[in-house]
Amino acid sequence: MVFMQAAGADTLPYSLVLTVVGLVGFAAAVGIGSVAWYNSKRPVGWEDKARPDVVPEIDKDS
Repeated sequence: MVFMQAAGADTLPYSLVLTVVGLVGFAAAVGIGSVAWYNSKRPVGWEDKARPDVVPEIDKDS
């Protein structure tokens, strides 16, 4: 009983940590997925669209 009181005194709530990790993971997945999509073959109808300046050019030969 004393251990549970001492352990919970200085820690963040589990739900807050889980929410932050989930949001950071989602943002990373969206960012990485966007770069991968823009560097892949364009879908039908998007072949002539310009690449955004924010997306880096990746050499596919390596």
